[in-house]
Amino acid sequence: MIGKLKGIIDEIGDDYVLVDVHGVCYVAYCSARTLSKLGSVGEACVLFIETYVREDQLKLFGFQTRLEREWFNLLQSVQGVGAKVALAVLSTLTPPELANAIALQDKTAVSRAQGVGPKVAIRIVTELKNKAPAFAGEAINIGLKQEIGEGVAAAPVADAVSALTNLGYSRDQAANAVAAAMKTAGEDADSAKLIRLGLRELSR
Repeated sequence: MIGKLKGIIDEIGDDYVLVDVHGVCYVAYCSARTLSKLGSVGEACVLFIETYVREDQLKLFGFQTRLEREWFNLLQSVQGVGAKVALAVLSTLTPPELANAIALQDKTAVSRAQGVGPKVAIRIVTELKNKAPAFAGEAINIGLKQEIGEGVAAAPVADAVSALTNLGYSRDQAANAVAAAMKTAGEDADSAKLIRLGLRELSR
């Protein structure tokens, strides 16, 4: 089983990279985000690898980080999500962005990925909502975002997030701003104060 490749980039395609490891070239299929950060032909690269062995094929999938590889596998635990769709999601959202979207139940963010329809997006945010914290990585305020996504956040928090969202900010931006506002104002602050401080955070 191949877990990691260290070698020289021999070729970069639309959805794969050819890595030369001491004269043996491996094809690794990657997300668009990973491919864009690899570098150029002739440069050294390191990829975390997920190996797929089937009766009729052997495929390698490459990732920049272990966390991205973990999300790739986690996404495929959702019905209707295969390797191709999982890579499409990771091409659109970074692991922290994906964790935030799931915590906030933001199916719109997930459905931006190519090949992800509304039904699959709903399944992803619903089926993975309890697993997101363990795979959050650098995601910010994941606990608060889960409360907002599940509709169990305190009324002032929910109202403040809603107000900031109505002003054109994403739910993730609004949730981060309100979380920062709570640190300043305290957890008992009313929605008006959270909105005011949240806007201050967003204007920085």
